[in-house]
This record gives sequence, structure tokens and C-alpha cells, in this order.
Amino acid sequence: RFKTITTAYYRGAMGILLVYDVTQERTFGSIDNWLKAIEQHASASVNKLLIGNKADTAGPLVEKRAVERQRGQALADKHKMSFFETSAKTGDAVEDVFASIARDVKGRLDKEAQGGKGAPDTMTIRPSKQKAKGKGGCC
Repeated sequence: RFKTITTAYYRGAMGILLVYDVTQERTFGSIDNWLKAIEQHASASVNKLLIGNKADTAGPLVEKRAVERQRGQALADKHKMSFFETSAKTGDAVEDVFASIARDVKGRLDKEAQGGKGAPDTMTIRPSKQKAKGKGGCC
């Protein structure tokens, strides 16, 4: 339902978290559609991370699991993404997810900077060493 507004968010994104509900098969099935949208609208170098949420280790959701961990890992491997299972309810692995995407983005940007490419969508402006002719100012 958010597809019409989300395309603008892809531009300039440094990292994207793809989250599905491990108790809802249809959310896992939607990941391929989101990956296609990312391919169309985001930078080719954007970091992506796959997350299976509601992976509580105890309680009623354990019996409701519809997507096994191995399927999530296989999808992540297929698309060369990191994979985590989290529980927003208990906070399990949530900090790990954000630390991982931040580390991945920073590592990519550092590599790009060392390769002489500089950070994406940035420009360095240096003052001219020559004095402008005419009435002062720069131009």
C-alpha cells in the first residue's frame, strides 16, 4: 500500500532493511518484489540486510512460525545479503541488526573513498588560488 511513496526513498539510500514476519508466509514471499523495486530505484551499491522478525524463542509465536530460519538464510545467501532473525518484542538481535548495517555502509563508503571515488553524491569545493579580475569577489 505504500509503493507510490516509497520510490522516492530509494534514491540516496545508503542501507535498506528488508523485514518479514516469520509467522506470515506472505510477507516472506513479498521480499522478491521488494528486491526488484530496490534494483529499479536504488543505487546498485546500496547495502541490504534481510530480517526475519517475530522470531521469539518462547511463547505463542514459536508454534505459529511459518518461515524456517534456513529459508531466510538461503534467500539472503542468494542475494548476497546479511541475515538476522529478531524479536522486536524482546529486543533480541535488534541492536545487532543496526550495528551490522551501519558497519556495512561505513565499510563500503571507506572503500569507495580509498578507491578515489569519494563518497557518493558529494563534491569538494576549494577556493581558487587565482584572484578574480575586476571588482573583487569571486567572479
